[in-house]
Amino acid sequence: MDREWTDEQNLLRRTLRDYVAKNVTPNVLDWEAAGEVPRSLFADLAELGVLGLRLSPEYGGGGQDFWFTAVLIDELMRCGSIGVPVAVMAHAEFATMLIDRYGGPGLRETYVRGAAEGRLIGSLGVSEPDAGSDVSALRTRAVRDGGDYVINGSKLYISNGTIADYITLAVRTGEPGAHGVSMIVVPADSPGLRRRRLKKLGTHASDTAELFFEDCRVPAANLLGAENQGFGMIMSGFEGERLVLSVMACSLARLMFEEARNWGQQRRAFGRKLLGFQVWQHRLADVLTRIEAAEALTLRGIDRYLAGRPAQSEISMAKLFATETARMAASECAQIFGGLGYMEECLMGRLHRDALAMTIGAGSSEIMRGLIARANDLVAS
Repeated sequence: MDREWTDEQNLLRRTLRDYVAKNVTPNVLDWEAAGEVPRSLFADLAELGVLGLRLSPEYGGGGQDFWFTAVLIDELMRCGSIGVPVAVMAHAEFATMLIDRYGGPGLRETYVRGAAEGRLIGSLGVSEPDAGSDVSALRTRAVRDGGDYVINGSKLYISNGTIADYITLAVRTGEPGAHGVSMIVVPADSPGLRRRRLKKLGTHASDTAELFFEDCRVPAANLLGAENQGFGMIMSGFEGERLVLSVMACSLARLMFEEARNWGQQRRAFGRKLLGFQVWQHRLADVLTRIEAAEALTLRGIDRYLAGRPAQSEISMAKLFATETARMAASECAQIFGGLGYMEECLMGRLHRDALAMTIGAGSSEIMRGLIARANDLVAS
């Protein structure tokens, strides 16, 4: 993304680019085959001081703003496997950020510090079979029993679900609807918790799980904030999550464009390079135009977010446009590769199938359009 980066951010970018080129990119095919990233990745990023960039310094975090996270995402995306940044963001930005914001000192000392140091891996557990975008409909229930909560229910599509040491879990503690939701930290070794890995079309290096809770006991002290106040916590985290997806989508689209342009300058057909044909010049020009627009919307959303201004509409626009641009770019850029673009051995092929999930995570495109409509008086009363 085109902006004036600070010297510190540029230093971070150079450090990460060197690390990714030497230690991540050569291993992504093995990690995709394994269906998960190794714990050593989290330890390495902690050693570099980038695993908890936005977490509180008093608990081992970096205390930086979202621009530093944007640099981290951009450089991790260069490895060619979306699953790598997904695993890191699910840990540091999604699961642990809520503990840092709403947890008591004991929880923060254990989980925020453990997360920033790469000793513990986190996962955010919100989605259920009947409650994805509609968070207020979740059914997994936690009932207070003495000094514990007893949890019963299930979660679905949970990133880091099988490798996590803790799950920041959304549960129902009160009445139906948004006002009966709480957040609680569940250690992954809690009795009554079972985990099953799911098979996905893409993002293979990021494990995704179904979680089952059967009379799972968790200390009541693991509750985040007050009981029945969890819905607001989840909503407050969505803006950061959607910015993460926006940056990832822009980085993905840019990477696919660069791959397609390089291929078009090298590959010959009918006596000419592919970019000697006007049809491909124009198709990739359209892709680039969409990428530039998506990056501009994303930059605007980040600016408003960091300024503390109302930003739901702008962030929703960025997430909607950037992720749909990534899917459009995937289709166009894979096409120029012909049959090669359908092969797992080809980076473009892997990026193409990874792009399919971009419009779903952190709120689908349909949800984004609804948020934009409500924020801009487009809904008739």
